[in-house]
Amino acid sequence: MHAVADLFMYADETGDLDMAGTAGASRYFGFGTAVFADGHGKELWEGLQLRCDLESRGVRLPRGFHAKNDSHATRSEVFALIQAQRPRFDTTFLLKANAYRSIREAGPVRLYKVAWYLHFKEIARQVSHPGDRLFVIVGSLQTNNKRDAIRHALEDVCAQVDDRTIVPCIWDAPSSWGIQVADYGLWAVQRKLEGRTCSWFDLCVKPGLRSIFAPWGRA
Repeated sequence: MHAVADLFMYADETGDLDMAGTAGASRYFGFGTAVFADGHGKELWEGLQLRCDLESRGVRLPRGFHAKNDSHATRSEVFALIQAQRPRFDTTFLLKANAYRSIREAGPVRLYKVAWYLHFKEIARQVSHPGDRLFVIVGSLQTNNKRDAIRHALEDVCAQVDDRTIVPCIWDAPSSWGIQVADYGLWAVQRKLEGRTCSWFDLCVKPGLRSIFAPWGRA
């Protein structure tokens, strides 16, 4: 008999919601998640310790870790900790050039909701069981005048998974080591997807990676 548990899914997004092909817009929009089992306080504490230790060495991290912006040396230390903690990673990438006409016409919030739905609906059932509580901690997306609509879209998708309690939390990424881990995993997977070098992927991310889902194809 399954013992009811609390699970924690941390999510971050990649890319922008521009489907018009504007210069500088991202090829993909998608999500990456890092899942930790109940009782992962040790991992959260280790993330805080690393951040404080780097500050003691002169690395300023007022907004925490962010793979795209961190130095190579900082990335190496973060990835080493991720390797030791080994969360479950899952990723979904939507190639915006292949977006359905109905999604283009509906606009960016629809793209966000579809991406989250395609990512979350299966992963939630894989990592949790009926009766569990799954806390879904999502990095807040900085979109002008769309935050309420984004929140409603995320909450609506979470409500569609039955037989378990889904608790959506939209937090600023700097407040959560788990979101920063999801960001790092997503960054590494996207580099591999796009054929770019990522020296940390095989050792630090691949062992915990369960899916790279690209339902609209790959660039």
